[in-house]
Amino acid sequence: MVAKHYLPPWFSVAPMMDWTDHHYRTLARLISKHAWLYTEMLAAETIVYQKDNLDRFLAFSPEQHPIVLQIGGNNLENIAKATELANPYGYDEINFNCGCPSPKVAGHGCFGVSLMLDPKFVGEAMSVIAANSNVPVSVKCRIGVDNRDSYNELCDFIYKVSSLSPTKHFIIHSRKALLNGISPAENRSIPPLKYEYYYALLRDFPDLTFTLNGGIATVDEVNTARREGAHSVMLGRAAYHNPWYTLGHVDTEIYGAPSSGLTRRQVLEQYQVYGDAILGRYGNNKPTVRDLMKPLLHFFHTEPGNGPFKRKADTAFQHCTTVKSFLDETLVAIPDYVLDSTVKEPPSGREDLFADVHNLLPPPYDAREPVVLYA
Repeated sequence: MVAKHYLPPWFSVAPMMDWTDHHYRTLARLISKHAWLYTEMLAAETIVYQKDNLDRFLAFSPEQHPIVLQIGGNNLENIAKATELANPYGYDEINFNCGCPSPKVAGHGCFGVSLMLDPKFVGEAMSVIAANSNVPVSVKCRIGVDNRDSYNELCDFIYKVSSLSPTKHFIIHSRKALLNGISPAENRSIPPLKYEYYYALLRDFPDLTFTLNGGIATVDEVNTARREGAHSVMLGRAAYHNPWYTLGHVDTEIYGAPSSGLTRRQVLEQYQVYGDAILGRYGNNKPTVRDLMKPLLHFFHTEPGNGPFKRKADTAFQHCTTVKSFLDETLVAIPDYVLDSTVKEPPSGREDLFADVHNLLPPPYDAREPVVLYA
């Protein structure tokens, strides 16, 4: 049903709250046919409590394949019910969030990255997810939490979860999380990146698959990571804040597949058809023009006319009632040669990002605590 029908997940777009919604994924798929796309994290409780309104949260168009649903939670019963309710929608993988450092999630919510401190529960949750789904399962996590950040502690988590469940794929954000009151944004920049932990996992767990996440900003850097041995790479904000020049090179530079050949104008024409068809579908005028246009506010990143386009957008949001009227009013700020251009040469990446990484690897992991293996 799933991965065998698609190219491997060598490149994926990270799950990002309030960003990787249905609208962004529609735009992303118009630009790249092969990038793996992730939903925003959906709390298991949301899925369970909205069981009579599931399409709003779980439905997606067939063009969005390959697509992964990310769920979060700390209640096994709700996790099981949520997975069962999501199963008919046909996602290609179910991912469990063990990496979000938001105080609402990891603090009061007691899930997200805080679950890295309880690998036994994560193993149980992954077994529950797998038992209620017919697709592969995966975990997204950090390399540690607060002072629980040694390489051996990370390996203990990976070893226990993979031994107690059928989980064979881990997405590793190569920063630890600090839960001492810093913001989620600071948690993406203050803890240092330790790519050596990721590459050590490849050495110590040869039977598992690992995706590298964190600090990578261009397709060129994705390919550098893969040349160093990374199984696959996940980008987050770079794919959202610069979708045209990031996603536009995925198919050709990573997968060796033909480009769509679409111009920006042609992508916008297709997106407009989608937008006006879904406008107000869920009542109370949801989604709104503003909801639908949010992913397009970064579509002309660094291009001539980008500033005037955003200023016109601020005005258009006040009165435009259709996507077409919004685009008619705002695109006059963008030169025709920009609108009618295809993707140019990919931007270069930092050459030293993985310099000497293999000489920095921590000592090999030796599992010291017996674990009852998943049957």
